[in-house]
Amino acid sequence: MRRIKAQRIVVKVGTSTLTYPNGKLNLQAIDQLCYSLSGLVNENKEVVLVSSGAIGVGLGQLGMKERPSAIPEQQALAAIGQTQLMTVYQQRFAVYGQKIGQILLTHDVMDYPTSRENVLNTFENLLRLKVIPIVNENDTVAVDELDHHTKFGDNDQLSAIVATSIDADLLIMLSDIDGFYDKNPRKFADAKLLHTINEINAKTFEKAGGRGTKFGTGGMTTKLKAAKRMLDANKAMILANGENPSIIFKILNGEQLGTLFINKDDYRWR
Repeated sequence: MRRIKAQRIVVKVGTSTLTYPNGKLNLQAIDQLCYSLSGLVNENKEVVLVSSGAIGVGLGQLGMKERPSAIPEQQALAAIGQTQLMTVYQQRFAVYGQKIGQILLTHDVMDYPTSRENVLNTFENLLRLKVIPIVNENDTVAVDELDHHTKFGDNDQLSAIVATSIDADLLIMLSDIDGFYDKNPRKFADAKLLHTINEINAKTFEKAGGRGTKFGTGGMTTKLKAAKRMLDANKAMILANGENPSIIFKILNGEQLGTLFINKDDYRWR
């Protein structure tokens, strides 16, 4: 057992948790997620949800099999998917009496001091009101073009930026893998799950594989970059399998699930 002492928590869920391979919403997983996060708020914890899935849900809505490469097409899909995703979140959180708010971000909003301050004030007030902010990148307008840098790149990075910006104690990243392994478990049967990582260096990145599902953008490399950002800020991150999002309760109760990224000299955890 490991002691998990976290008051302000950011939970990031990937497209693979929220949707089936055919692009349709995984309503059971979403319900478990909403149940779990509502339970944390009932325990007086402060919770932020960073949710992927807008483009993936848009693909499912239109019956498309592959994510298009053209940015305007991706942005149109995000506009379609985001509305359905938030509608489902609203319905399921309401079942548990939990209020939510939506925050759509672009990178330049977090870079520019005035807009950053306004965004952080919004987070603080929502959390004070026991409302769960649901965060996503504003895919309908986010682009990387010359010096107009608005994209975070992926929601793994976004979740770490949000977590460090609001001074969260812990980032829980739910994905389609049990944690970080010493080698790719999809290719090597003898791959071993690493329960704790205290440092991320070039060797760590060498062990990371490629991108994630066909509907998402993340892979293990992006998760390691997020973990490094957390460690650099002296914060903790746990990477775990989000197939059953109620795993969040087990993690916070101290069960050794997933991979804990934590600085070696951080005595808040043991």
